[in-house]
Amino acid sequence: MPRQQKKFKPGKFYQINQYIKVPQMRVVDEKATLLGVMTKDEAIARAQADGLDLVLVAPAANPPVAKIIDFAKFKYLEKQKNLSGLKKARKQDVKEIHFTPFIAEGDFNTRIKRAIEFLEDGDKVQLVVKFTGRQITRKDFGDNVLRKATENLSEHATVEREPSLRGKLLVMVLSPMKKSKKKIEEPDA
Repeated sequence: MPRQQKKFKPGKFYQINQYIKVPQMRVVDEKATLLGVMTKDEAIARAQADGLDLVLVAPAANPPVAKIIDFAKFKYLEKQKNLSGLKKARKQDVKEIHFTPFIAEGDFNTRIKRAIEFLEDGDKVQLVVKFTGRQITRKDFGDNVLRKATENLSEHATVEREPSLRGKLLVMVLSPMKKSKKKIEEPDA
């Protein structure tokens, strides 16, 4: 069998130094100071005098914008910026909590505590009431369990999907509340 090769993920392509194709461009230096509109040759000469590279950063602008910077450092910073964006984006999981229509109070409280932990971690919680045998004839008991659960979780979650019956399962989905910045309490004088 042939060995599988890694897929190539190309990064953003930048025209640098002599590979820039536009004849004139607006030039910005490393400190973001506008140097003005220059020809390609003038800009390359200015960059080489500083020991840096000329990088076309906005080819669609009118006139195109080029920056005099250290290209290796620029690529590194771009990579770090992309990675930090990936770190901030967190995949939200859906955790399932199971109940029965006639669940004991202690078991109910344990499951509610677990649901609060999941919600505080930023995960969605799917509450499921499973009916066995002839319990399905008393759907109102399952509704009562879910209503009581939503009352207990109201500080931590909002209802994303109302309870719905799927075969012998009564299912409801809660999503975590947005974390707001804590208000600074002022001391009493």
